[in-house]
Amino acid sequence: MKKTALITGASSGLGYEFVKLFAKDGYNLVLVARNGKQLEEIKQSFKNIEVTVILKDLSVLGSPKEVFEEVEKQGINIDVLVNNAGFGLMGGFDELDIQKQVNMIQLNVSALTELTYYFLQKMKDRNSGRILNVASTAAFQPGPLMAVYYATKAYVLSFSEALVEELAGSSVTVTTLCPGPTKTNFGSVANVEGTKMFSQAMASDIVAKKGYEAMMSGKRVIVTGAFNKAGTLGAKFMPRSLTAKIAKYIAGEK
Repeated sequence: MKKTALITGASSGLGYEFVKLFAKDGYNLVLVARNGKQLEEIKQSFKNIEVTVILKDLSVLGSPKEVFEEVEKQGINIDVLVNNAGFGLMGGFDELDIQKQVNMIQLNVSALTELTYYFLQKMKDRNSGRILNVASTAAFQPGPLMAVYYATKAYVLSFSEALVEELAGSSVTVTTLCPGPTKTNFGSVANVEGTKMFSQAMASDIVAKKGYEAMMSGKRVIVTGAFNKAGTLGAKFMPRSLTAKIAKYIAGEK
């Protein structure tokens, strides 16, 4: 019997790269995103597996539970959950639109937490399952000019690592993927494509593959790229006031 993976933010970027990786390994797929046209096109491109499309904006309150209920209604068991959907914004906290920032928290934090809650219980009942939560190297330090985004990713990392310990001894694993700048539409949405931080962005297929392999091996945390690994290691030993200054400099430099 084929296993099934649910992927959020599946219509483009890292999400779509995950789609291809799971499809290659013969997984059936449940794809969640707000771009229905792209999801249908993706569905039509994979004929040898079952692809279920759920059109949903996870930044809307209540939508994660609706996704879970739809999956339950269709009688689909989720073996792998990939919480990939998320976005960022560049600018001073008090200068950015507050509703957009609240939506960011809902998507990056609340939706991820809710989906993990609903599907984790099913995995524990079966004593089998994998969860991949997409965070960022932003999780390791404060991020002036992207304050809320950095904070949401810090939450994802802390939350996921706590679950690892709660699930110790079970056959359910939680992996956190922490990429640095990646070539997706994140850069254009966040308005950071022209900054120095995105000057050496990694290809999305490479980042997704490393995250996929880490998840399959049950690894706790994966930071992609040697430069990013060095940066996160350095952040552990530097004063947070200094890492905040460095993050602000990099974010603001064109």
